[in-house]
Amino acid sequence: MRTFILISFSILLCLSLYSCATMSDVLKDKDEGTAHAYPVTADQAWDISMTVLRWEDCETIEEHRSQGYMLTTVGQNFVSAGCLIGVWVEPVDNENTKVTVVTKRKVQTNLATGLTETTFQNRFQQAVDIIKSGKTLPVEPPVE
Repeated sequence: MRTFILISFSILLCLSLYSCATMSDVLKDKDEGTAHAYPVTADQAWDISMTVLRWEDCETIEEHRSQGYMLTTVGQNFVSAGCLIGVWVEPVDNENTKVTVVTKRKVQTNLATGLTETTFQNRFQQAVDIIKSGKTLPVEPPVE
């Protein structure tokens, strides 16, 4: 009996270490994401968000524009099983928009993730700077 309990505990421990995040987790954790306000309209913020996700090689972007958010993933690579991403675009006023991003590792034990919240926000600011300089956003990501 003692062996059975020890084996059962070991299995549960291993399963908890390898728990996987879901898009539901991303949606629930919006308030824990990284948020910044930018001097752009909500439409501009939406387009910039889509561009940043493409720059970062995200997979299909699921748009929920009427609810103000988009979901996507970064696929598996040699250091990560990938990550799940949610981006919320909320107008502050006519000229400013709050952008919140949540990233979750698909497998909690991964040390790296395909895209961090900080990287997303840095890329977003870079895109805002490009737009504010009067240029259009490039298809390929600019050098950081």
